[in-house]
Amino acid sequence: MRLHVGCAMWTHAAWQEYQPVPAERLRHYASWCTAVEGNTTFYATPTRNTVESWAKQTDPDFRFVVKLPKPITHERRLHGAETELRTFLDAMEPLGPRIHALWVQLPGSFGPTDLGTMAGFLRALPGSYRSAVEVRHPAFFENESAARQLEQVLARVGAEWVPFDTTLLFDGPAESAAEAEARAKKPRVPRRTRALTEFPIVRYHGRDSAERTVDGWQPWLDIVIAWLRDGRSPTVFIHTPDNASSLHLARRFHDEVRARLPELEPLPEPIPTEPMTLF
Repeated sequence: MRLHVGCAMWTHAAWQEYQPVPAERLRHYASWCTAVEGNTTFYATPTRNTVESWAKQTDPDFRFVVKLPKPITHERRLHGAETELRTFLDAMEPLGPRIHALWVQLPGSFGPTDLGTMAGFLRALPGSYRSAVEVRHPAFFENESAARQLEQVLARVGAEWVPFDTTLLFDGPAESAAEAEARAKKPRVPRRTRALTEFPIVRYHGRDSAERTVDGWQPWLDIVIAWLRDGRSPTVFIHTPDNASSLHLARRFHDEVRARLPELEPLPEPIPTEPMTLF
């Protein structure tokens, strides 16, 4: 019984005390969390040597949810992007089993009329990869027929629907510049909690206040515990407006689940960052 938790990145200015060796920041992060969102791959495909270094710093059961590059999802909109996809998958190959899912994040304009394109793209993906789709078009959340059609497309290839829960972020006025900036960038859609596969993925966005963030994730505790008891293996990513506290909050989420489900496998112990002494 395993719950993987993580953040939107593996390095942050606020985490430097936990990552004293710049070349091994991912190794230190992986001793705190067991998954990470591969957001940087949306903007540029890394070199194979870079990806090899990621693999060396993580265990085989660490989970990368790697976002497909922008040219594939937003510029070509899943159509005619075979060359870009091949280049990306070749670069990611050194991660091996660490690639938990190929994350297909789609623009808000990608709607129900585009489902045929999505179906063809997902069918063409190599069967060795699990895929997870994040949609932002309002129709998929407001129209039951559109949601059902999307679920059918995903179910045919065993793909997951990734919810991005921003309900707390948009609850009441923004209380800081960071919250206002986050609200300007993140989608405002209803919370969705239905899992389609054995490996649900959740993106949860909190607030500046740690306590508000914790209060806001309470519904997810029940959902994640139910998934674990059903034999599923979820991955939960914790976001905050500036993400400075997300490293600790991700572990706190896991701790809260484990407090109610003691048989859950514990997280690793963070790598010590100060030399041990005899006294």
